[in-house]
Amino acid sequence: MNDFKPYPAPAKINLFLHITGQRADGYHLLQTVFRLLDFYDTVYLKPTNNAQIKHAQPIAGIDENEDLCVRAAKLLQQHAGCRQGVEIHIEKKIPMGGGLGGGSSDAATTLLALNRLWQLNLTRQTLVELGTRLGADVPFFIYGDNAWAEGIGEKLQAISLHDAYYVVLTPKVHVSTAQIFANKQLTKDAIPKTMSAFSDIRHSDAEDLLNKNVRADFINQLEKVVCDTYPEVSSCLAWLKQFGDARMSGSGASVFLEVFSEQVAKKIIAQKPEHFGGFVAKGLDQHPLKYYAD
Repeated sequence: MNDFKPYPAPAKINLFLHITGQRADGYHLLQTVFRLLDFYDTVYLKPTNNAQIKHAQPIAGIDENEDLCVRAAKLLQQHAGCRQGVEIHIEKKIPMGGGLGGGSSDAATTLLALNRLWQLNLTRQTLVELGTRLGADVPFFIYGDNAWAEGIGEKLQAISLHDAYYVVLTPKVHVSTAQIFANKQLTKDAIPKTMSAFSDIRHSDAEDLLNKNVRADFINQLEKVVCDTYPEVSSCLAWLKQFGDARMSGSGASVFLEVFSEQVAKKIIAQKPEHFGGFVAKGLDQHPLKYYAD
């Protein structure tokens, strides 16, 4: 990887996810809290002077022109009228299709890093607007902070979250987000909540915070539909729930449990069944490339 520069692309989890409606164009309106994790893909970039944008090693099963990082680079190049190019290589650790935002995070890191490498000096807001054209989760990763999100995920407010560790389990199944959102059993009219109500709960003491009843108003509405459709997710979540208030992230398939000690998290992950993938991660306060845009 000579001449390639590495840039981190962190995973995220959704601490809750409510569907509050649907727009005329089909996009779903939501409320959620995004939390960044110190578990990363690595995006390697090598700027070129020939205006070409290509993968050094295309990801198997993904058409290069449909790859989010390639699309992100081309969108940025076109928007800025830039004549530089780039070669891209992705080192994947975040499971694909797992509800952890890997593809969106890779695209956001590509935008942030190329904004600096190509010396474009575009504002964060401009990059967020470009990210919205790539996917609903991309703006969050560009935003830079843990966030309360509304709209289709593009209306973001920074939120303060306490230090925590997460046991994340990854069933070996790819959940179709489109299939889940099209499921007739999915309710799409959740009563909107407030960030202050969520923050009040989050600042309760640790014993109360782990009480399921305290957090009953903030759930992942997709969880039941996914578990009914994918037994592997249901099995994984049921196992993790024996240790506390485990949740599913995004549209799945990954599930997680929040704990307040790395030692506890490692003790739990050490007991997981062999057929479950998984890892322990610490919550981040901000994206490692936050200051690549103003």
